[in-house]
Parts: sequence; C-alpha cells; structure tokens
Amino acid sequence: MIAADAVVLQFPFYWYSTPALLKKWLDDVFAYNFAYGAEGDKLKGKPLFLSFTVGGPEESYDPLGYNHFTIEQLVHPLQQTAYLAGMDYQAPVYTNRMVYIPGVYNTLEDVQGRAKEHAQRLITQIKDVTESDTSRIKQFVAKWFAEFDQLPERPEFFIQYLSEQVNWVMPEGSFSGHQGFKDWYAQACKTFKPGCDHQVEQIEVKPIDSGYQAELRIRLIAETFDSSDFNGESINMLVNETWQLEVNSQGQITLQDYQVVPVISN
Repeated sequence: MIAADAVVLQFPFYWYSTPALLKKWLDDVFAYNFAYGAEGDKLKGKPLFLSFTVGGPEESYDPLGYNHFTIEQLVHPLQQTAYLAGMDYQAPVYTNRMVYIPGVYNTLEDVQGRAKEHAQRLITQIKDVTESDTSRIKQFVAKWFAEFDQLPERPEFFIQYLSEQVNWVMPEGSFSGHQGFKDWYAQACKTFKPGCDHQVEQIEVKPIDSGYQAELRIRLIAETFDSSDFNGESINMLVNETWQLEVNSQGQITLQDYQVVPVISN
C-alpha cells in the first residue's frame, strides 16, 4: 500500500456496509502509527476509491424507499476513515441491481453487462484521478508538507519546485525569488523544531489563466525553539494558503506564488 498510487476497496454492499472480512482487514491494516496517530501518515494523500455492487434497485436507497438512506450516506463511516488517514476520498463507484436470482430477479446477461459497465467506470475514474493535473497537484501538496515536516537542513528539495521569480508571502513578510525563499527558510528552521505536523484539512484545485490555483486549509502543530518569537511554546495554528502553480507536459510542477494567511478566531 505504501508504494501504491491509489487504493481501491472492491466489495459487495453487505447489510449497508462492507463484508466482515473486509472490515477485519481495515481494522488490521489501518493501524495506529500507520494510517493514523502521531506517525500514521503512510497513506496520506493517496486517493481512496470505493467500488462496490448493490443488490437493491436505485429507488430503494432514498428517504421514500425501503432502505431510507442514500448510498452516499451509508458509506459515511468509510469516508471518515479516509479523512482520518489523510487520504483523498473519491466519489464512490457503485452499481445497483447486481443480484441474479433465476426466474425471480434480473437476468444473467443484464447483471454481466452491468458488471462490465461498472468496471469501465472504475477504470476511467482511476485514470482521471491518478493521471490528471489536479491529482498531481494534490499528491505534490502531500509530498511538499511531508518534506517540510522534517525541516531538512538544506532547502534544495523545495527550490527545485520554485519559479526563479517565485513570490513568497508569509505572515512575517514577503520574499522574492530563490534567495528570498532561502532567507525565509533559514528563519523557519530557527523557529520550528524538526518533526512538525502539517495537516491538510481542506484542498481545492481550480484552473486559472496562468495554470492552477490551489486553496488549502492547513493546521500546523509544532514545537518551537526557546530563541524564537514563540519562546519555545508549542503551537497549533490554522492558516489558509493560496498557491499558484504551473504543470508542464511532463507533469513537472512549478510554484509561482505562495501566500499564507493565519485564520483568526473570533
């Protein structure tokens, strides 16, 4: 799973949830300090797809139907599982009327045809997510903050993704170009101890004339040095970030503009 580009849970919808064996697999694999917890970032940023077959008809999964709830409502626990693990939850791929009872319910040909159509929808969605610029940017965000949490002594990892004229706007001031970023990064390394935790609470990527704009809500949990402006206090800070990026034909990402604004609680 660590090496996977995406995770797909394929299952029959069973009593409004997953079968028991898949639930046990989730219990065993989505473990503390692997999928969640202080060190549980191994699945962070990976797309999670739910792909499942449903026996009942579409109209039954409705407030006026005999199942009363929509499919999307019934899979909320799995959606929250993805959120807790920092995964990129995708709209579920599911197909109704996937039970064949000879002479009673559906024909074998109809069920087989729906199965083929379901498989094609799943393949298309996986490709759209894993091979799109939006997906590349979301994966880049996860990789960027995973590296930033470690605060490496040298900033080369970050420099490779920055435009030579990058505009870097932080609460402590504005910085320009590679040298400006290096100046800011030196300050950051004197302020925060390695082992920070940047939690991506929200992310939205949209196209703009010059490429893409990513709007993020980030929670930073970190320890600071006694000599910093925070005087060694632990911080839990919520900020809004706006990035402007370009993605070339080879999928290489370049940051053109990076702005951070603290969220002020009333």
